[in-house]
Amino acid sequence: MEHISVTGIADKGRAVGRAPDGRVVFVDKAVPGDVVDVQVTKKRKDYYLGYATHWHAWSPDRVEPFCAHFGLCGGCKWQNLSYEAQLRHKQQVVQQAIERIGKVQPREFLPIIGADRDRYYRNKLEYSFSARRWLTREEIASGVTNEEPVAGFHAPGSFDKVIDIAHCHLQPEPSNALRLAVKEIALKLGKPFYDMQVHRGFLRNMVVRTSSLGQVMVIIAFGEADMDCIHALLDELIRRFPELTSLYYCINTKQNDFLLDLDMVRYHGATFIEEQLGHVRFAIGPKSFFQTNTEQAKKLYDTAAAFAGLSGKEMVYDLYTGLGSIALYVAHAARHVVGIEEVAAAIEDARANARRNAIENCTFYAGDVKDYLSPAFAKKHGMPDVIITDPPRAGMHREVVETLLKLRAPRIVYVSCNPATQARDIQLLSAAYELTSVQPVDMFPHTHHIESVAQLDLRR
Repeated sequence: MEHISVTGIADKGRAVGRAPDGRVVFVDKAVPGDVVDVQVTKKRKDYYLGYATHWHAWSPDRVEPFCAHFGLCGGCKWQNLSYEAQLRHKQQVVQQAIERIGKVQPREFLPIIGADRDRYYRNKLEYSFSARRWLTREEIASGVTNEEPVAGFHAPGSFDKVIDIAHCHLQPEPSNALRLAVKEIALKLGKPFYDMQVHRGFLRNMVVRTSSLGQVMVIIAFGEADMDCIHALLDELIRRFPELTSLYYCINTKQNDFLLDLDMVRYHGATFIEEQLGHVRFAIGPKSFFQTNTEQAKKLYDTAAAFAGLSGKEMVYDLYTGLGSIALYVAHAARHVVGIEEVAAAIEDARANARRNAIENCTFYAGDVKDYLSPAFAKKHGMPDVIITDPPRAGMHREVVETLLKLRAPRIVYVSCNPATQARDIQLLSAAYELTSVQPVDMFPHTHHIESVAQLDLRR
């Protein structure tokens, strides 16, 4: 397809335009404002997928990427688009979802809250180690082989190839130094890195968690239980980084990289690191879920608290509460907060953090929201004045939406990481609730991810 005008951004970091036949075209390697020729790779009933092959005009919003790995690593999709333009297009994504999927117009659509820092903003990163390096098409054509151990991130769409990263701009130090040190120590030990094709190897994954309080946690996943080499690697890491707050390891012999179902062994230091979010201090363990951008998380929670409009008299339900981060954040302004979360370990974290902060007006339950939330539950704990819901990307289960319509809480505050499913649920609630305000928040600069907070008020 020739002379396709790219007009916006879409899911998974693709640019979007319109084909001559009217269908949507999702385009890799282009940014909004470009005019490109597109090589189509997939054709569907309603859209095309493809990538840009030739540029007739460059977008005025294009900028030079600051990372040497941009275009190979799948972590940052929009480094070649100015941050101001990213915010503009992300605002448009939320607005279009509300209008087209939700089929409603909010009373006010507030301008997106951008990040003060668009680099080194993450407090958690997961690195992968691999016996094989991902090769570009040019390297393959030139006969380069990939039989060398690497440490970095998975190539987009590839489970068994990893891009070797010299420096990542997402997490502050000592993140890069730790990754490079672990790689160097393992190579000196002569141990093979993990091979995802044959599912063998010693060094597999590494998670680095940092906090604004200067604390650092490292979790290393090994593919085999060679305890002598594990102890040698961890001891050398402690020697090089005595400032480590906490060091864990686990043994993963499964065929996937999921770590939360594994036993975490504390090898050195504290059982958790601490993070301060406004007036609440959280203890974060190796399996804890916590917002990955602390600075933006405060803005997100401040928005949710403002939308809730608490006066100290309200019964608040916090659905999908995680480790209770929003519940604990708003507890000081509520009469009581009830949090429900499916992951039992997260509820244990929530209760521990409540004790740690001397917060006594929170009650937490471990279980599926759709199973717990009911009129009988509300009769037992008191009818909610405000419901705060922060579901996963799939949105709320339909049974949860139906229960919200029965409970008829005067206000719902809907926090979402997926504008499309948020808009879908708002449409389902629209018969009983008016969409009052929508506030997008950019948690992850240079990516397609967007958070959105919506305030819904019961129709009188």
